[in-house]
Amino acid sequence: MKKKSVVVSAFTEEAKLKRKVRTHLRKLGFVNAGGGSLKPPSTSKETIRTLHQEQRKAILRKQRTFVRDALPRLSKYFANGNEIDPTKISPRVELIAAGTWQSELFRLASLSWSVPVSEGFGRRLRYLVWDQYNNKLIGIMALGDPVFNLRARDQRIGWNAKDRGKNLVNILDAYVLGAVPPYNFLLGGKLVACLVRTKEIRDNFQEKYSNTRGIISKRKKAARLLMVTTSSSLGRSSIYNRLKLEGQPYLQPIGYTQGFGHFHIPNTLFTELRDYLRKKRHKYVDGHSFGKGPNWKLRTIRAAFDSLGFKADLLKHGIGREVFACDIASNAKNVLSGKAKRATYKNLKTVAEVGALARDRWMVSRAIHRREYLKWTRDQLEALVLLQRSRPDAEIPAQPPIRLQRTG
Repeated sequence: MKKKSVVVSAFTEEAKLKRKVRTHLRKLGFVNAGGGSLKPPSTSKETIRTLHQEQRKAILRKQRTFVRDALPRLSKYFANGNEIDPTKISPRVELIAAGTWQSELFRLASLSWSVPVSEGFGRRLRYLVWDQYNNKLIGIMALGDPVFNLRARDQRIGWNAKDRGKNLVNILDAYVLGAVPPYNFLLGGKLVACLVRTKEIRDNFQEKYSNTRGIISKRKKAARLLMVTTSSSLGRSSIYNRLKLEGQPYLQPIGYTQGFGHFHIPNTLFTELRDYLRKKRHKYVDGHSFGKGPNWKLRTIRAAFDSLGFKADLLKHGIGREVFACDIASNAKNVLSGKAKRATYKNLKTVAEVGALARDRWMVSRAIHRREYLKWTRDQLEALVLLQRSRPDAEIPAQPPIRLQRTG
């Protein structure tokens, strides 16, 4: 009787997965920088967008059913360029709750961005920013719990570990912050960013979180919103820099992150790494509830890389994000560092007041000199969120130069 031949794989499961990781990083253009870290092909904004593309495509594929259902119902809230009068832009913020059509609109708007949007964790305040003039969406913002360790922030405040543990509850991080088309053509991102420092945002925080109990510490905390941090996903930010209105800084650059994280590991590869750890019954596989640590996904990827035998630290991708701080209280640093007890909210304006200043400072001038926003139609949104090729921009009929008068 003829003996059956047995085919044995030339690679173990670990070897195959390790090879897949190397192939993925090589495809993105990363090389060994020495010292156990990676070196990106470039730190230009276009390169960083490209590095995010695989992850963004995977997210959009996963969200396709939602998008096809939501677009017919919600696209009407996105403006055509010719529906905007830059001199009459008047922002209003709407705090949204989960399970509402507003929450779906937030989700749809976030999918239009070239860099995938984080879901945040812990305490969260999510907003739609509306233009009251035409009832169209200007942008979105979301504030959530900050990371425990952020060198640029901690050095600016000058606090020790004890003060940080006590006062971190008074800080939020803006993990979503920006404008949607066509308002982004008019520097609407600057307007949205400035709205973080307004009375409405402070009051919403007070109403929702001033008397909460810490998930980790289990202690009751009388929280006050003193500071909001954010970081640019594309390295140095041209939108967040130099944000001042009437001499008041709104976002101040305070440094850069250390170029460490997991944005270059797409969800598809993360799932394989997690499945690999599950077979090994590793404790990190399902430890993703809040309170299990500052970044479960980061720790899970690192555990998988360690188990696979990578000597290099492949989470050091070398792309630093510019970090910004917004002092909601004028004496935020002194309160956070324990030098003062009472918070002073000097010069804190309303959304309407900040919106009018930002409109006249940036958006009206932009509309006079840059008319690309007029080409945008809401029909183009479908191409952005369904991975379709964008249609050529429609030509604008010849018109005389527009003359806009500043208001206020």
